[in-house]
Amino acid sequence: MGRIRPTYIKRVSIELVNKYPGVFSTDFEGNKELVSKLTDVSSITMRNRIAGYITRYLSHVEI
Repeated sequence: MGRIRPTYIKRVSIELVNKYPGVFSTDFEGNKELVSKLTDVSSITMRNRIAGYITRYLSHVEI
């Protein structure tokens, strides 16, 4: 069983993917930098969780 992420992390992540199509990839480090540039998230932990969910979301969408 995996970790259950809060709804706000999922909502922000999917909103970013839909708003900037083709910008994000399955690379966590790259997504982490993009999340810092495109949002005003002040917490590093929150930025990493959003970038992690984007990475996982995109890797499962491609299957």
